Amino acid sequence: MRGLVVLVTLACFTSAQHQTLIDYLERRLLAIEDRISLWHEQTTRYASELRELKQQMVSQLENLDKEKEILRINLDSVGTRVDRVERELDYLETQNGAQPCVDVDDKLIEQQVTLVKEKQKAKYAKLSDCRDMISSIKAMKILKRVGGPKGMWTKDTSRGSGKVYIFNGTDEDTIYEFATIQDFSRSSGMSLSKQLKLPSAWKGTGHVVYNNYVYYINQVEEVKVVKYDMKNNSVADSAVFPVQDHVPVYGLNPETAMDLAVDEEGLWAIYATRQNERHISLAKMDANSLDIEQMWDTNCPRDNAEAAFVICGTLYVVYNTKQPGRSRVQCVFDVNDMVTNEDAPLVYFPKRYGAHSSLKYNQQEQLLYAWDDGYQILYKLVMKKKLEV
Repeated sequence: MRGLVVLVTLACFTSAQHQTLIDYLERRLLAIEDRISLWHEQTTRYASELRELKQQMVSQLENLDKEKEILRINLDSVGTRVDRVERELDYLETQNGAQPCVDVDDKLIEQQVTLVKEKQKAKYAKLSDCRDMISSIKAMKILKRVGGPKGMWTKDTSRGSGKVYIFNGTDEDTIYEFATIQDFSRSSGMSLSKQLKLPSAWKGTGHVVYNNYVYYINQVEEVKVVKYDMKNNSVADSAVFPVQDHVPVYGLNPETAMDLAVDEEGLWAIYATRQNERHISLAKMDANSLDIEQMWDTNCPRDNAEAAFVICGTLYVVYNTKQPGRSRVQCVFDVNDMVTNEDAPLVYFPKRYGAHSSLKYNQQEQLLYAWDDGYQILYKLVMKKKLEV
């Protein structure tokens, strides 16, 4: 009997423990359910907030796209107006040259005083009676695009020659010769050309073709002018330019150590040295012997200069900006002291593609042969007479 009581007591105790365990488990399950419900509520709220944020972002992006389109339209309109203004400026510059900054009478008096002073020292002996100077640029013609961003093209400046020559690049040894400018225009690339291989590579873009000779710059340790006879396919002469410590003549075209030019008076060299590195220098050369006849230090800065050319003994230096804009003749130097910066009009070139790597003057046609980012361009010049002394 006592054992039965013990068993009943143990059974009751065990049942009470089970009930306590069940109650504990139920409480834990209820707490977990409450947490799951809270998480579900928070997740729903976050999802709703994300949908609202997405809608706001989509709306803002749509507004930004609309504003971007409006801005693009405005920029196109501004670009159109700027182009129109530039065309009008080009037209006005073509029609009206800049007026001298001083009265003619005063200028004549100053030149008479200068003439008296010049009688006391040796002057440059002119080879011609040319008195032309640039008034404006009348027209621009784009022939084609062939070759790399930098190069030089020109026509033989001797009378009766119609041959055109292409110097592609700044460090090559092969020239392309076209019989006429029409052949060059209609040629597919260089297909209609005759190739002329030079005995050495040229450097920069400062070369000329004059009286069936190619005058080109070769630079290893020293700057050398090479005169190549195209009839005999041989070097006729060469000379080291007698100046030490060369620096690139143009700030915007550092590949060109020295530039050669031809005008009515013959062959010229445009250069710069470390002794006078802020400004450009000019020298008159004998086209036959390559001797230096006379040298001048000009007041034309090298900084932002991109090219230059000579007309009737007057050096015209063309300037631009590092981010290419409109080129302009901003500095002149006349070896005969007949033209000053005050006399010369500020000539702007029409807007183009990039910047000039070379400008070569043809005195027979009064044209500038220009190389601009691989485009071959002709500029027709309007000339006027220099002020008589």
